[in-house]
Amino acid sequence: MIEPQPLVAMIHAVPTAHRIAEEAFAREFPRATVWNVLDDRLLDDARRAGGLTGALRRRMLRLIGHVMDGGAQALLLTCSSYGEVVDTARALWGVPVLKSDEAMFRAALAGPYRRIAVVASTPPAVPAAVAQLEALVPAVRPDRPLEIVTALSEEAATADEAAAGHLAAALHAAGGAGADAVLLAQYSLTPARAALAELVGVPVLDGAGAAARELRELLAPGGPSVAAAAVAS
Repeated sequence: MIEPQPLVAMIHAVPTAHRIAEEAFAREFPRATVWNVLDDRLLDDARRAGGLTGALRRRMLRLIGHVMDGGAQALLLTCSSYGEVVDTARALWGVPVLKSDEAMFRAALAGPYRRIAVVASTPPAVPAAVAQLEALVPAVRPDRPLEIVTALSEEAATADEAAAGHLAAALHAAGGAGADAVLLAQYSLTPARAALAELVGVPVLDGAGAAARELRELLAPGGPSVAAAAVAS
């Protein structure tokens, strides 16, 4: 039986992702009860160790076990660095567990887009996003061609309100002006989504919003988002 207010847990490595994901769920899946767990040492410890170690994987699995024991009906890991732990979690627990951006990648690949641009403000985010996107192609759209364009704007990381302009400029310089859709490779860029969409004139997808919509369809099918309800009224 589907709960009227399904409990969705989110594990974060940075406080910014916590806020952005909560805003996305409030907009796209307001029926969900959101449970936030923050371990703000996860990224620093992974960087210091030179990547994920066995101890860090076990630490993330303990955090996942904590929310599962607490009754979580779904889980979103907002830190892409720990995405590889998801496969283990899926084998151990029988509830939906999402990597930070995989719902966004699936939505993009399932859409009518032939040319997709991936934008980021930190260099490691670009190859990581492209690798995940390409890995999903055989399962989601094996028979349709796809061109991926990437753009990096490190200025956008600290530009706040001007981030959209920096991203649009980087996209144009990278030859991505003709893209059919733009994907934000980091949660931190989500506040620039609407302004960037206006500047480039094509849909701009973000990971948190896509995750909220996917989990809404899994846990509360047919339930409207706040945005949809506003349009209907």
